[in-house]
Amino acid sequence: MSEYVIEMNHIRKEFPGIVANDDITLQLKKGEIHALLGENGAGKSTLMSVLFGLYQPEAGEIKKDGKVVKINNPNDATELGIGMVHQHFKLIEVFTVLDNIILGAETTGALGFLKKKEAREKVIALSEKYGLKVDVDAKVEDITVGMQQRVEILKMLYRDNEILIFDEPTAVLTPQEIDELMEIMRGFAKEGKSILFITHKLNEIMAVSDRVSVLRKGKYIGTVNTKDTNKQELSNMMVGRPVQLELQKKEAHPTDPVLRVEGLTVPSKLHKNNAVEDVSFDVRAGEVLCIAGIDGNGQTELVYGLTGLEKATAGKITLQGQDISKASIRQRAHAGMSHIPEDRHKHGLVLSFTLEQNMVLQKYKEKRFQNHGFIKFDEVRKYSEKLIEDFDVRSGQGPITVARSMSGGNQQKAIIAREIDRDEPLMIAVQPTRGLDVGAIEHIHKMIVQERDKGHAVLLVSLELEEVLGVSDRILVMYEGEIVGELDPKKTTPEELGLYMSGAKRQEKFKKGGGVDA
Repeated sequence: MSEYVIEMNHIRKEFPGIVANDDITLQLKKGEIHALLGENGAGKSTLMSVLFGLYQPEAGEIKKDGKVVKINNPNDATELGIGMVHQHFKLIEVFTVLDNIILGAETTGALGFLKKKEAREKVIALSEKYGLKVDVDAKVEDITVGMQQRVEILKMLYRDNEILIFDEPTAVLTPQEIDELMEIMRGFAKEGKSILFITHKLNEIMAVSDRVSVLRKGKYIGTVNTKDTNKQELSNMMVGRPVQLELQKKEAHPTDPVLRVEGLTVPSKLHKNNAVEDVSFDVRAGEVLCIAGIDGNGQTELVYGLTGLEKATAGKITLQGQDISKASIRQRAHAGMSHIPEDRHKHGLVLSFTLEQNMVLQKYKEKRFQNHGFIKFDEVRKYSEKLIEDFDVRSGQGPITVARSMSGGNQQKAIIAREIDRDEPLMIAVQPTRGLDVGAIEHIHKMIVQERDKGHAVLLVSLELEEVLGVSDRILVMYEGEIVGELDPKKTTPEELGLYMSGAKRQEKFKKGGGVDA
């Protein structure tokens, strides 16, 4: 009997203009949590898609329990007990949780009718056994991202998979949800299930994995035992150079307010209460102000209200002295606001456009890019090539790559490149480093601080405690749609910040009727 439950030997996978996997060998032991680490676009998701049957390799072989197997499609993978939670979830939004879980693996009676009662009982039993609390009758479009991920995990368990692939499972989760997921993964491994865990978050690898394999630019760098390594060594293997894990920055010298928000109220789409309730604050030139909070406490709606994606029902927004409360999205952009959005697919990119078209989405009307309505394609190409180089945006075919085909991290880099290059007095950055590797995070954090040092105002919205404490000059904590505290990152601890975020603490001046000194 082979020591390995899965072996991928000498795998090669090519796409137009790029070798995504170049002679990669990966071995998974039974009952281990094996992390697959690499930069954005290193070939991690591609390798797992080969194992799951979504892609066919140009060379190499896959063995299960020592025997060579051919995986032509995901159904073959399921037959072999391989399941996968994808980075971008594969759920049908208008279906219920239960229907999504059983889709493709339905049990039917003699006349072909669905046996839903049995399926429901099995799903509920699984969710209770593994602590995956889900409402089986809720529609997917009405549940949180963390809940959607649990649905994806239940899809794997429902099919009795023994080999579980998690592709960037924590990219969209809150710190609390991440801790819960780690516990769930440990539980799976204890039961003898084998887990492949794709990530570039070093803390998670150190906390949960047994071994780590590192890929860089499509090549296999090596495998190490987690207990014999550390974060600095792993980041060096991954990026190929020493990475500064701590951000170095000078003292901030804020001046006048660039953005002033007074009594902003934004309704909720999920419940009758307001998502943002009477919020007031200033963001000054030369500072990074961070809005911190657990996901779902009104940060998203606050940003929608500021950027014009949602209509506020009360309050006033002033940008550089100009009242923009009723302005359109485009008018707000022209008034001096750049925006790195939370949802890169919905609000950041036109996925069917090329990379160069996405780079000029807000600039194509400028004289340098058009003449009497005709686009100057050479100028667009030149401009996008410069941004691609400056921000290290990696893609198979450079400026003509279709945005949809790029890795999530490189899509994010493209948006950040476009928005920072606009050089506006106010930058609103929502989860700017979500899904990025340590090398890219280091670069983006430096760029944000550079914006601040140019005298621009930065409003950062983040769920990552390290980012909140490391990048910001001032922190406002949101809880249930209200500001509950203002903290100095130099004088606060993650534990204290956590108490405000969970609603256990609230500063006197933010109590009802206490007013806000911005």
